[in-house]
Amino acid sequence: MQKKEGVMEKIVSLAKRRGFIYPGSEIYGGLAGTYDYGPLGTLLKNNIRDSWINRFVRDKENVYLIDTPILLHPKVWEASGHTSEFIDPLVDDLVTKKRYRADHILEENGVDAEHLTLAEMDAKIKELKLKSPDGNALSDVRRFNMMLETKMGAVEETSVHTYLRPEEAQNIFINFKNILDSFSPKLPFGIAQFGKAFRNEITPRDFTYRLREFEILEFEYFIHPKEKWEALFDAFLEEQTQWLSSIGVDTSKLTPFEHPDTARAHYSKKTVDLYFEYPFGSKELTGLAHRGDYDLARHQEFSGQNLGILEEESKERILPHVLEPTVSIDRAILALLLSVYREVPDKEGTRVYLAFPPHMAPYKACVSPLLKNKPELVAKAREVFLAFKQGLGWVAWDDNGNIGKRYRRQDEIGTPFCITIDFDTLGETPELKDTVTVRDRDTGEQERLTIAQAIERVRQASRAS
Repeated sequence: MQKKEGVMEKIVSLAKRRGFIYPGSEIYGGLAGTYDYGPLGTLLKNNIRDSWINRFVRDKENVYLIDTPILLHPKVWEASGHTSEFIDPLVDDLVTKKRYRADHILEENGVDAEHLTLAEMDAKIKELKLKSPDGNALSDVRRFNMMLETKMGAVEETSVHTYLRPEEAQNIFINFKNILDSFSPKLPFGIAQFGKAFRNEITPRDFTYRLREFEILEFEYFIHPKEKWEALFDAFLEEQTQWLSSIGVDTSKLTPFEHPDTARAHYSKKTVDLYFEYPFGSKELTGLAHRGDYDLARHQEFSGQNLGILEEESKERILPHVLEPTVSIDRAILALLLSVYREVPDKEGTRVYLAFPPHMAPYKACVSPLLKNKPELVAKAREVFLAFKQGLGWVAWDDNGNIGKRYRRQDEIGTPFCITIDFDTLGETPELKDTVTVRDRDTGEQERLTIAQAIERVRQASRAS
């Protein structure tokens, strides 16, 4: 396990240098709270998303996957309560006019603000005579709505004033009736979605942890209002932990945290987050909430549409209750990078590698000729590379520098296996003709296999357990 000190800086540097994550709009000085995923980061994100879909949608018989837009009718956010309740506590530096979250100011000064109301935060800041990070007096604590506003329409005077969605859940609730009409599902069943959400964070920070644009994976699981939900809630919490473990997150760093009444979202009957021990503190990674029938009831009221399900026995319409497991891909990627980062001493100093489970690694293998100035080696290596690509998909080609540098480069991006084509592959030693060297990322050990055996070795290792 790595020391916390300096790990974030190393992760941020590696992520940019090796093409995982870049600062957003960097050539223009950057844009706070935004990051771009490079080629390897995009592959990693896709692997996480696919793993989640397989676990929580494909492998279940009663969860339906949908894909919906970022822009919704403005009444959706009135019905959901976001226009009045989706707030953070805001304070201003009275000199510099910089803005900060009041709860963050308190937490950084040793005060647990999780249970405090806005008025209590304001009183505590005044009691402790807290200052801004620049040492200046702070304003009173006030409400700040985090939704990002926009307008739709060709003419400003007649344009529709709406918001970029701050969550995906409402897209699911307003499609609830469509799923009922199309598929006639029986309770319990789920509706799942992945996609972008936007929040006008007061102080975006901590790399990809707190962003203004981020991607969420979540599903709403609809249950009978009289069903005993506690066991199902606990089962979802355990399944979230199992899924995080399967993608490579260090579950020894996870701690469940149940929100007290004063800190729960306005719709929630019960909320339990899984906190991950990041270098900047123990923070939320996944969420699990019992939303009751709040959302369906509100949309039924505001839309005038009947969103109830006809109960076969009583012939009455009921509004289901909802359990909601959710995770941010961006936070999961950061937790994963922190979990798999390794430094080990070797004869050249320190070897750095990312110990991804093979099925999560961006590239499953890398193919190289031992020497790039030998045409016969390069030709054979290209032949092997194409065979690996055909059999495995995401495979890297690397002939830059000597073989040792290639190994270290592939270690840093987490490639589980390096395949080297040498003169024995060409038949210099007759009994080794058409064999290759297979190097294991984690151990550095090498073995000799036929080309077909090497492909199968990588394929077997890359299957999700």
